[in-house]
Amino acid sequence: MPVPITRRKLLRGLGVSIALPWLDAMAPVARAAAMKSPNRMAFIYVPNGMNMAEWTPKAEGSDYELPAILGELKNVRKNFSILTGLTADKARAHGDGGGDHARALGAFLTGCQPNKTDGTNIRAGVSADQVAATRIGDQTRLASLEIGCDAGAMAGNCDSGYSCVYSSCMSWKSAAQALPKEINPKLVFERLFANGPDSARQSRDAKRKSVLDFVKDDSKDLASKLGANDQRKLDEYFSSVRDIEQRIARSEKMPPVKAPEGSKVPTAVPAVYEEHIRLMYDLLALAFQADVTRISTCVMANEGSNRSYPFIGVSEGHHDLSHHGKDPKKLEKIREINKFHTKQLAYFLDKLAGIKEGEGTLLDHSMIAFGSGNSDGDAHNHDNLPILLAGGGNGTIQQGRHIVFKKETPLNNLWLAMLERMNVKVPSLGDSTGVLQGLN
Repeated sequence: MPVPITRRKLLRGLGVSIALPWLDAMAPVARAAAMKSPNRMAFIYVPNGMNMAEWTPKAEGSDYELPAILGELKNVRKNFSILTGLTADKARAHGDGGGDHARALGAFLTGCQPNKTDGTNIRAGVSADQVAATRIGDQTRLASLEIGCDAGAMAGNCDSGYSCVYSSCMSWKSAAQALPKEINPKLVFERLFANGPDSARQSRDAKRKSVLDFVKDDSKDLASKLGANDQRKLDEYFSSVRDIEQRIARSEKMPPVKAPEGSKVPTAVPAVYEEHIRLMYDLLALAFQADVTRISTCVMANEGSNRSYPFIGVSEGHHDLSHHGKDPKKLEKIREINKFHTKQLAYFLDKLAGIKEGEGTLLDHSMIAFGSGNSDGDAHNHDNLPILLAGGGNGTIQQGRHIVFKKETPLNNLWLAMLERMNVKVPSLGDSTGVLQGLN
């Protein structure tokens, strides 16, 4: 007969500990503690705004036609909503002149005006993710997880006198401390599953062993106590872990990414951008599934990024194209870049929707915010931002809609609403004016 186990059960081995996904055997323990599946939240950022005409639905409510950019998300349409009318006012100049890209990311989760400096006196505000991490981060192995796909400098001038920190970091632990993101999938994997010294990791690498090899005995003992359905879930989970390990290993053998002369490319970063993004999304899904963390930020590309996308027929740089001057050909190419990013988001949401947890799915028990701190890249405007909110928020969000809010509604009102659904209630955040209503 299956033996009840706790949600905190870990499989342990030398230098390794692996958290478990939600299993049926956990239900009796969860009920005894009056618990349900935890809520999670992730903030995903894309740079340079959007081709807004191809992003914004023409009709409000649930009966709207998906524009071209959102068409990539048609299979998960019922699991997300488009939120129009939200504004990041503190990304505006307010007398500080140029630097809209740096301010866009710096103010995105903080709602605070970044201090214009390229020196050490950087200052923004505490970001929404770190407000949550401070309050509930002690409930998981990692308080939060900061990841991305573009390396970012933590010093230097990157945008009209603004430090590179603002253009590359979304998460702020304090007003003066930005948290750098990890872009190396291998290091993210080690952070999620390894708890020993570097020597233990190096030993595993040298022997080309999986982390699963080190918890084999513990996992066999656990499996013997589980029912058939839980054994299947455990096998699927282990298969996901092993698949990511193998993909990371393959990426190490691939030719390095071509980079400008003098720059350094981190090891184990896939040469193919799409594979890099999907690896990071898979790692984030695993982190949520195993309850290693419930809070994450993910920057797809640094704000102001001039990355080109030749694999979808766009050889020009993204930032250069964003200054389109209403040129139809440039707008078409921006649309294709935007579609590429939403296609990757669709992959992630579909992944979460396919992971069963309790009475629902991992997507049902998550809130995924996707968007940019710029609206139209040519105008550098920060109102009517392209914002998508996916996931059920543990039954607290009604999805499948295009919701239009009053003009100049602070973006931080949405973050307050998400924090409230994480059982983190704060009176204000940055330039917020109250909890955003109308999501349920």
